[in-house]
Amino acid sequence: MVIYSVPQEINVENLEETIMTQNPELGLIQGDIEAKFTYRTKREWVNMVIEVCSGTRKKLLHTKLKLGWLICSTDDYLVARCFKCCRFNHRHQDCRGQEMCPLCAGDHKLKECTALAAHYKCIVCHTNDTPKENK
Repeated sequence: MVIYSVPQEINVENLEETIMTQNPELGLIQGDIEAKFTYRTKREWVNMVIEVCSGTRKKLLHTKLKLGWLICSTDDYLVARCFKCCRFNHRHQDCRGQEMCPLCAGDHKLKECTALAAHYKCIVCHTNDTPKENK
């Protein structure tokens, strides 16, 4: 999930304690929320991605969180994946990359792929500039 407009003084280390302290009506216990990372929007707002169980997710979706002096909303965190180049955080309409097969990382469409399952490759690993032993 993502928590929008998190105050500057809230970080990954103190998020769970802050939510439990300022939102006792949710009835959360230690370990219900695991903060993963924060990111900044173009307008410099800080959003935080968290991992929760299904019960906690239902509670958070139907309420606003009190964090510091702000009221923050939550939603499911979905990562966009391009259907053209198979990379993340953009859509195929905005893609400037080369077309790639999501199965074998070849330069063809998925429906044209003839690769066997043993030859499937992760596109992110295949196109990343890391050394081969890490792939």
